[in-house]
Amino acid sequence: MTSDPEADFTPYLPQKAAVVGCGVIGAAWASRMLLSGVDVSVSDPSPNAEEILTEVLGNAVDAWDDLGLPTNAQGTYTICRSVAEAVAGAEFIQESAPERPDVKKAVLAEIETAAPADAIIGSSTSGIKPTVMQEDMANPERLVVGHPYNPVYLLPVVEVVGGDLTTIGNIRRAQGMYAAFGMRPIHCRVEIDAFIGDRLLEAVWREALWMVNDGVATTQEIDDVMTHGFGLRWAQMGLFETYRVAGGVGGFRHFMEQFGPTLDWPYSKLMDTPDFTPELVDTLVEQSDAQSGMHSIRELERIRDKNLVGFLKVLEENEWSAGKVIADQR
Repeated sequence: MTSDPEADFTPYLPQKAAVVGCGVIGAAWASRMLLSGVDVSVSDPSPNAEEILTEVLGNAVDAWDDLGLPTNAQGTYTICRSVAEAVAGAEFIQESAPERPDVKKAVLAEIETAAPADAIIGSSTSGIKPTVMQEDMANPERLVVGHPYNPVYLLPVVEVVGGDLTTIGNIRRAQGMYAAFGMRPIHCRVEIDAFIGDRLLEAVWREALWMVNDGVATTQEIDDVMTHGFGLRWAQMGLFETYRVAGGVGGFRHFMEQFGPTLDWPYSKLMDTPDFTPELVDTLVEQSDAQSGMHSIRELERIRDKNLVGFLKVLEENEWSAGKVIADQR
């Protein structure tokens, strides 16, 4: 498995894992774990939890088959009647409850009543600080944020964030388990709201809202600029590596000498946002429906997965970026 070159952790595949919360993210987490050969117990109050899981797992199996990854050594899943039943005996627990601190604290309290004292607990939160969620925990030292990106069963990165009471040893244990699931665990070294990726996405989102609000471009046009332009670059090179290449033979220093001064130019409105009025929401919804409304969500998921498989295959062939993680899974 791929390891973080700046971290000392060892990939470790737990025999049993639990997923608490089986919505889109939780079901995708369970799918990745199952396809990694781990037995998974699932808890969710919704009567549709198993239906969601089987549908998402079906998509995951198709995607892994397309990638040429093994899907014949799946773990087994159990839909449990309670959180306590799901987490009993689990070495690793991924919480994917609704994005509200009070809800997550209540769920974590349920987890702690029945989970082994040394089980690692990862939270899928996209922005709540782990220190906030640790406040009422009996064993807060084993809680980390494990923030993935959808679809979890295809995108390898997971942001691992510790709170004030999380031990560095448990951060490394969590990284090791995520790595054993075929992921690239990135340790967010400073506990900040929204962590790494969502802070970057929020900046782009704010600017995109302004452009729709000001009539500069439609949702379709903005997405086309991404998908037909820099998004293709970002699929295999990140922001800084892309700009290093843009600097030519002079590298990143030359790029900064050329474009650094533009940071003072009025290129963005990132420190402000348009009023989130019903009119702006209506405009966004109308344009998004016109752009993608002809497809169901499941159809869009399958289209997305097929495209991602193609990207990942090429990246693996070239031994580059996320393709290295796929190669390590074979």
